Amino acid sequence: MKAYEITAFGIDHLKIVEREIPQPGKGEVLLKMKAASLNYRDYLMVEGKYNPKLKLPVIPLSDGVGEIIETGAGAIKFKKGERVSPIFAPSWIAGSPTIQDMRQTLGGPLDGTLCEYMVVHESALVSVPEHLSDAEAATLPCAALTAWSALFVYGNCRPGDTVVVLGTGGVSVFALQFAKMAGAQVIVTSSSNEKLAKMKEFGADHLINYKEKPEWAKEIRRITNMSGADYIIEVGGAGTLEQSLKAVRMEGTISLIGILAGSSKDLNLLPVLMQNIKVQGILVGSRQAFEQMNQAIAAHKLRPLVDSIYPFAEAAQAWRHLASQKHAGKICITIG
Repeated sequence: MKAYEITAFGIDHLKIVEREIPQPGKGEVLLKMKAASLNYRDYLMVEGKYNPKLKLPVIPLSDGVGEIIETGAGAIKFKKGERVSPIFAPSWIAGSPTIQDMRQTLGGPLDGTLCEYMVVHESALVSVPEHLSDAEAATLPCAALTAWSALFVYGNCRPGDTVVVLGTGGVSVFALQFAKMAGAQVIVTSSSNEKLAKMKEFGADHLINYKEKPEWAKEIRRITNMSGADYIIEVGGAGTLEQSLKAVRMEGTISLIGILAGSSKDLNLLPVLMQNIKVQGILVGSRQAFEQMNQAIAAHKLRPLVDSIYPFAEAAQAWRHLASQKHAGKICITIG
């Protein structure tokens, strides 16, 4: 079979290699992979910025969807022909993760989804909503589940809440969609008026261009009659956290997900204490949460925003597009 490997750090070192088709063992199934999608973690992983000590070579990407074509002894949860997605941390089934769970994740250090065939234990798989295309289904394991966890596992997003979404990447767009599904008011920030217009199409109630209004917290206060937002999906990191702290309401929640705007900066953390602000780190989610999310996606016929789809042979271009940060939504790769 064909598979991509990170042979050395840097996008130029992504190589297509030949590997033996793996065979399913007890409780395992063989997947014929259909599509995969990229997360910012995948860019950091390839560049050596996520784990400089990562043992190479490794097959990249944590998100994908495949069709079951063979089952091993005792594998009874799924049938041949079903479309399924592997979960990010194969041993994180429910509840809180352990350190051991998070040390064994797809796309590094474990081999990931950018390959023609993949063997996965049935306990680490979830069925995907039938109405989604392969590319759409491939966007769910990390980006969608991270947004879901922020709003509904670690949060309690309800009708009438105000949710602030920073940017228009995969997690942010899913957060917009899920918040609207729950009946919340959504405010989206971006430096691109073109991307903001796209978010309006997806249901955003208010749009803020943070280049035009760098003190965007003031605008959020104005929109919320000075009370502040209930939830902020914070993907910027230290570079945007100061504004998020000013924009969130008393006892509101900042879901800390990414570091696109940097990981270090002098911050005044006094508002966290004085306003009982909850700063919650979000690291994807369990299989149980994934299954619950998919039930909601199927019930509401929600469709992910796919920015672009690249053929398998041009996977490196998908990484370069991700690095440019010109996308809105998810970048996918077809397989086979």
